[in-house]
Amino acid sequence: MKQAKLIAIGDPASSVRCEDVPGLGEPGAGQVLVDVAAAPINPAEVLIMKGEYASTPELPAPLGIEGAGVVASVGAGVSGLVSGDKVMIVPRANWAQQVLVSAEEVIKLPAGIDLRQASMLKVNPATAFLMLTTYVDLSPGDWVAQNSANSAVGTSLIRIARQRGLKTVNIVRREEAAAYCRSIGGDIAVVDGDDVASRVAEATGGAPIKLGIDAVAGEAVIRLAACLADGGTVVNYGMLSGKPCMMTTDQTVFQSKSLTGFWLAKVLGGMNKAGKDALYAQLAPLVEDGTISVPVEAAYPIEQVQDAVAHACREGRDGKVLVLPNG
Repeated sequence: MKQAKLIAIGDPASSVRCEDVPGLGEPGAGQVLVDVAAAPINPAEVLIMKGEYASTPELPAPLGIEGAGVVASVGAGVSGLVSGDKVMIVPRANWAQQVLVSAEEVIKLPAGIDLRQASMLKVNPATAFLMLTTYVDLSPGDWVAQNSANSAVGTSLIRIARQRGLKTVNIVRREEAAAYCRSIGGDIAVVDGDDVASRVAEATGGAPIKLGIDAVAGEAVIRLAACLADGGTVVNYGMLSGKPCMMTTDQTVFQSKSLTGFWLAKVLGGMNKAGKDALYAQLAPLVEDGTISVPVEAAYPIEQVQDAVAHACREGRDGKVLVLPNG
């Protein structure tokens, strides 16, 4: 069986290697054996390879935060799953041809779902959905502002917000990305800059914006917070700038704006199986019917995982890069 492993910390493309490892055998009691169809390369994986993530694994380490596949066989005592079922795999070891996990560690998916899109269900749609629904009480017609809006989380947020009757202000770095955000349902899309708050106010007619979603950190948080109404909340989930989050004293003291952080791994870690099933039961149908659809720029067989990682590290991509463990 082929599996991609992290063998060193440093340059991402040379830090990972595809190896032949022993087969996993048949599942034991309570287990399922899954043939992995697709697994994306996420920014968090690149940070892990660089040694810049929240934690550094003991090497060599399996990789693959997300993945989806088809149940190959089930062990004794497993109910609700049979061979041929499509599943999302929760543990972080999906860059492999097969995984052997507890039946509690997979989420059953609709039979009609596309497995490449399903492989990207765990992180980005869930991150967008939970940030939209956890921090601020929003009603149809309310506005949400976000930066890095053409990212995978950003595009999921646009689509989920639209499905829930919310309006989005989408801040990006270039006009082509703004056009893309508008094409998938973003109400307003603007290129970032020092005057972005005034342009957003003009475009929305001065509508109050209670929630801002930030993936950049640094000074971008100040600019995003400037778009919000007094009492608004910025939720940070990324650090694309590599800088600490920044807000001004005027924003925090006189305008009562607040900043909080979101980390999906921590949220999921606090959920039981029923909670995870309920979360993804809301999201999987949106992937199945195309409401949530993430562009894929390239897909590589697992034997070319180093090329796949190098591709994922390029700036200016227009979609995700997938690893296809079984071709």
